[in-house]
Amino acid sequence: MKLIIPMAGRGSRLRPHTLTTAKPLVKIAGKSILYQLVEDAVKLANEPIEEMAFIVGDKSFFGNKIISKLKSLALKFDAKATIYRQLEPLGTGHAIMCAADSLSGKAMVIYPDTLIRFSESFEKDADAVIWTKEVENPEAYGVVKLNSDGNIIDLVEKPKNNISNLAVIGMYYFKEASQLKKQLQNVINEKIIHSGEYQINDGLLKMINNGRVFKAGKVTEWLDCGNVKSSIFSNQKMLEFHHNDKKQLISNDFKSIDSNIIEPVFIDKDVVIENSTVGPYVSLYRGATIKNSLVRNSIIGECSNVKNANIENSMIGNNCKYDGNYKSVNIGDFSELI
Repeated sequence: MKLIIPMAGRGSRLRPHTLTTAKPLVKIAGKSILYQLVEDAVKLANEPIEEMAFIVGDKSFFGNKIISKLKSLALKFDAKATIYRQLEPLGTGHAIMCAADSLSGKAMVIYPDTLIRFSESFEKDADAVIWTKEVENPEAYGVVKLNSDGNIIDLVEKPKNNISNLAVIGMYYFKEASQLKKQLQNVINEKIIHSGEYQINDGLLKMINNGRVFKAGKVTEWLDCGNVKSSIFSNQKMLEFHHNDKKQLISNDFKSIDSNIIEPVFIDKDVVIENSTVGPYVSLYRGATIKNSLVRNSIIGECSNVKNANIENSMIGNNCKYDGNYKSVNIGDFSELI
């Protein structure tokens, strides 16, 4: 099995945190969005991953440091890392075709914009599987249309009629990825463009119209990490899930002095908490220091220093200093608000 991971976008909705960090590498509840999504994809695949093909942007942003992290991630799952670059923002279909050399055999395509939870396997004998989540307002999403056999027969973007409530979440399986490659190449050759971009959906529809069998996979949770508000909410939900799963969230190597910790929280190594109350739903990363503060429902990055604060619903980047009386704070890496 291969994992095809398009991640060339700059994550503009999550700024300022994506000015210095690629959005998939932003950490939620202890681990990066990308790591958790890859981990889930590996569990779903339930077989060895031979290759992870990462489609990134130009070297000015996706430089050696990020590439090194991607290679290390693949290595953790005993997979080979292949790096491709999408130098122009020409859509989801174009991004996948940038990895054309890796589009063969069984593959999963995953867009690292969200976090998921699942409780079922999928039909590997189908030509393709599109993962979905039941939603209350399907008119706001792209949805799948099923026939009486439960096969996907259409993809509809923001339907005006009640077609289905199964929203597409951006994760796909292909029994033979070369079939997707062939149809996306046809999309490009025929210049099928929407808003100046080549879309994966047009390749999928060509596969469906050629008689390929598509099934709908389902997830139980689908958490957006596209902006600060949704990332803080996703941090809360993932901390709940990990806590209920009895995963270790608090390092044995942190220091608490006259402080109160209210779980669920994630506390990394080398964190110092002094004369403070932290939690619930707080993630503190390596080297962070909290003094004389009350911190709830927030994310505090590596080596950041927070003191004399009473904050919630906040996101503070890496290597920051904050000393103030705002109730909610959003500052990016290497910032000071004192």
